[in-house]
Order: sequence, then C-alpha cells, then structure tokens
Amino acid sequence: MTGQGGAESWEVSNQVPALAEYDAFAADPVLPGIVSAFGADWARERLHEAGRTVGSARVQELAYLANRYTPELRAFDRFGNRIDEIAFHPAWHELMGLAIGQETHALAWNRPEPGAQVARAALQYLWYGAESGICCPISMTYAAVPVLKQDAGRWAQWGVLVTSNRYDPRQGPAHLKTGATVGTAMTETQGGSDLRQTQTHAEDNRDGTWSLHGRKWFFSVPHSDVFLTLARTGEGISCFVVPGWLPDGSRNGVAIQRLKDKVGNRSNASSEVEFRGAIGHLIGKPGRGIRTGLSMNHNSRLDIAAASSGLMRMAVSLAAHHAQHRRAFQKALIDQPIMQNVLADIAIEAEAAAWLAFRLFAALDRQDESPSERLLARVGAPIAKYWITRRAPAVVTEALECHGGNGFIEENPMARLYREAPLNAIWEGSGNVICLDVLRSLAREEGAVDVLRAELMAAAGADRGYDAALKRLEGELPEMMRNEGQARRLTEKLALMLQGSLLLRFAPAAVADAFIATRLDGGWSGQFGDLPPGVDAAALARRAVPAA
Repeated sequence: MTGQGGAESWEVSNQVPALAEYDAFAADPVLPGIVSAFGADWARERLHEAGRTVGSARVQELAYLANRYTPELRAFDRFGNRIDEIAFHPAWHELMGLAIGQETHALAWNRPEPGAQVARAALQYLWYGAESGICCPISMTYAAVPVLKQDAGRWAQWGVLVTSNRYDPRQGPAHLKTGATVGTAMTETQGGSDLRQTQTHAEDNRDGTWSLHGRKWFFSVPHSDVFLTLARTGEGISCFVVPGWLPDGSRNGVAIQRLKDKVGNRSNASSEVEFRGAIGHLIGKPGRGIRTGLSMNHNSRLDIAAASSGLMRMAVSLAAHHAQHRRAFQKALIDQPIMQNVLADIAIEAEAAAWLAFRLFAALDRQDESPSERLLARVGAPIAKYWITRRAPAVVTEALECHGGNGFIEENPMARLYREAPLNAIWEGSGNVICLDVLRSLAREEGAVDVLRAELMAAAGADRGYDAALKRLEGELPEMMRNEGQARRLTEKLALMLQGSLLLRFAPAAVADAFIATRLDGGWSGQFGDLPPGVDAAALARRAVPAA
C-alpha cells in the first residue's frame, strides 16, 4: 500500500491484542475457587478491585517504565554531603502506592479473621504477576510483623506505620512518615546462606541501643524505613531492628556501596552496604538471632510460593491469550492439537502450584487453634517454596515459546516474567538450603511426618494411581530421610504428592486426572506437552484463556 506523501505502508495483521483492561481475579480459573475453599470469600470485593488494577493498561505501562528506568544511587548531595538515597522512577512509587493501598502487605494483620492469610496471599499472587519488583518490599514488610511484635517497644514505634495503607515515598525519619516498609540485611560475602559466618559486630551503647559495624553483601530495598539484620554480640549472633534514618533526619550509619546490576527484579533496588555505627535495638534473645530471623523467613518463604504461583498464572494467561488470537497453518494456535497439549500442561502446573501454596496459607490461618495445622505450615513451607520456585522458570519459558519471537522482546511482558522467574528459587534460601530444611523439619519436629501423612491420606481411595504413588512414597520415605544426598528427590516427591492430594479434593476431575497420569505414575519426563491421549487437552487449554 502507498500512504500519504508516497510513503510505503502496509496493514498489520495476525498480531495479538494486548491482554489488558480485565479483572485478573475474575479471569483466573483457579484463584476464586481457592478463596472460597479456604474461607476468604469476605475479601472478594477487594480481590476484584486488585484484579482490575493489575489487569489495567495503566499498571502494565507503569511496570514497563519501572523496569526500563531502574533505581539510581545518590550517595552524595550536590554539596558533597553523604546522603545514601535511592532515586526511583515515579512509576515505582505509583505501583507501591496502589499495592499498599490495597493492603497487599498487611491485610492479614489488619483483618485478623478466618481466611485473612489466604486473602492477603491472593493479593500478593495477583500483584506478582503484574510487577514483581514492588513485591519484595511488600513481602518483607508483611513477614516482619510477627518479629516486630516480639518487642513491645519496637512494635509501639513501628506497628502503625508498617501496617498503614498509606504509602509514603519519602526517605527520612519515622516521625515524619505516614507509612513504612521493612527490609532485611542478612547475608555477607564470606557466608552467603551460612548465616553462622556473620562477622558484622554490635557494640552495646549501655543505653538500650547498639552500634553495628560491618558489611552486608545483599541488602534488598536499602531505602527501607526500618530493617532487620544480624550482628555478633558477646552471646553470639543476634538480631537487630535498625531504622534507616535517625530522628534528626540523617542516615543511620548505612553507607550504600553500590546497587546490584541484576538479571531480573530490576525495578527494585538491591545493594551492598557498610554499617558504620548504625544504631539498632536488639530483638529476640541474645545469641539466638538466626532463629529470630528465620521466624520471619518462614512467612516470606510461603509468600514466595504464592508469588511464584502468581507469576506462573500470568505467564499461562498470556500464552493462552496469544494462542487464542494468533493464527498459523489456517487455524488459531489454540486449535492446534500440539499447542493444546502444551497449554493444558502448563496450566495444570500453575493450578497445582496455587493449590499447594494456598493450602499452607490456610494452615497459617488456623495455626493458633490447631497444632497440626501449625506443624503443616512449618514443614510445608520449604516443600512448597522449593518445588514451586523450581517449576516457575520452566512454565515461563514454555509460555514465552508459545509467543514465538514476539515473546522475546522487552515490550512484551513475557520478557519481564522470563527474567524474573529464576529469582525466587534463590531468594530466602536456594534449593539445597531449602531441601536441607525439609530434612531437618521432618527429623526434629515431632509429629511432622504424621501431619504430612494425614494430609496425603485425605485423598486416599479417590484414585488408584494416586494410591499407588502414596504406597511407593511410604516405602521410600525412611531411606530418603536418612540420606542427605536424596533431599531434593524427597522434597520433590512430597510436593507432587501434596499437589495430587489437593487436586483430587478441590480441582476439576480432568485436572486431577491429568496431573496424576503425568506427575505421579513414575514415567514423567518433566517436560511440557506430554499429556496422554485420554486427557482432553483442548478443554483444559481453553479453560486457561483469561476472560478479558
């Protein structure tokens, strides 16, 4: 075609419209059922609001901008004074304001009623698919609340601020803020995941405060209003609550050395820092800082499982949406049998992940009334964290391939999901660390094996394939628990069996049957698009298409 002025132009055809201006909660084939099953129906209006927000074209543009224009370190002001501030694109702050305004960080603490943990995790699930970078400070703020509550003084100082639904982007002292976020600074160069190697040390100021000196290798969200960190005292490694700024407005002895240039999670600032006499307060018992920190770690690991489930769901939704609209070889992609098999398979994976993550949040909701639920949440958290975060990159990669080359450009949100997907397997404990925690919890937590067995037995008798897999697990479990080298294999088997149990009890029969036929029959390749002929892949693929 020839356009105005003689310039050549042509009609663009067979391109897929953006998946935008829809309710991501209502369009999710799984999440509304989870919310109902685990007693959080009272939060539906809020979840629909969040779904419309994250499904909007505006939020999609904000997410793109926040990752395109990444945070910058401003170590000094124009006069040469050291200020150690982080400059963000306005899109970051707008996203934070939206998510915190919906209480994505604090709903479970502000509404302590049945299903509150499930409802808050559903918000995190939805937001993680929209922009993962803001979910790091939100998740840490959520997970820090039980730790801060251990000290009446710290809670009096920070409780109202960290549970506020008013996001305050200013970097300054607490008494000027209308809301606050929490960070953590745990790992050091020589230790990594081995927190026992912590060398940062704390000096007792004899006035109820301590001065911290040392370096931290990873400090995500260094502009946090308050953070938890580890340092050595005379009693051993202890946990400290450290404000980011002092009452006079000056930086609290935190010198940011540089920001990390990360593969993904680019909208979020992660850094290396040096503590130069940072003033903090001891929290928890002296010398028991790792245990204190891990109490926060437990909630954040569960949050990571829900977040990775949300990431998988967004990837599947984008792939199914693309396949519905894109044509190849004289028909829509979603009508091609081989594409149906792939889409159905990744949809099953995402559904199994969501049920496992939210079942454990439901256990967290019930932990005060039920010791067995508390124990299930404890032992289940590392199982879910390990397995769901391992499967997320595989699902996202397959979903990206469904787009062809269009999925591998930065304007497509699939590119951001692809860069984001591996992170959660590393954050809050990489795979080996998490699987060793599974072994420890099974060995040391009295009744842990019985609680898992009861959860698996809840689906016994519903499917012969499941029953056979359960019998095999019973026979293999003792040896795997004795052999540290089998920790990953053990964790994978437990995760798959828990997912199978949940799908049999709660999911459509077609989903449960396909999961058991592939994941539990002993011949699973681990690759997608391998569903057997008896599975109605076409129906499962179309179920994954979001009703935009």
